[in-house]
Amino acid sequence: PRHEHEWKVWGDIDLPEDKILIHGVISHSTNVVEHPELVAERIIRVAKLLGRERVIAGTDCGFAQGPFYRRVHPSIMWAKFDALVEGARLASKELWG
Repeated sequence: PRHEHEWKVWGDIDLPEDKILIHGVISHSTNVVEHPELVAERIIRVAKLLGRERVIAGTDCGFAQGPFYRRVHPSIMWAKFDALVEGARLASKELWG
């Protein structure tokens, strides 16, 4: 959430043609499960800047702060992954028809 606004930088950067962006659309640091529609919005807004073929949805970072410390409970992690999958489906439907 703290860096939510930073997607805008991709409007000012020329990503090399042979590169893709794995865009972090779910947070690794909160126990809040993102709604799939929010995930879709995050994917779509970057895809509109870079091109739909050049964006892959991913996590903001890893879910562990270290090998022995997890900030996010595993059940929440899986719920976040479910939201990622559904959000990607919604975004794909809008971007690809």
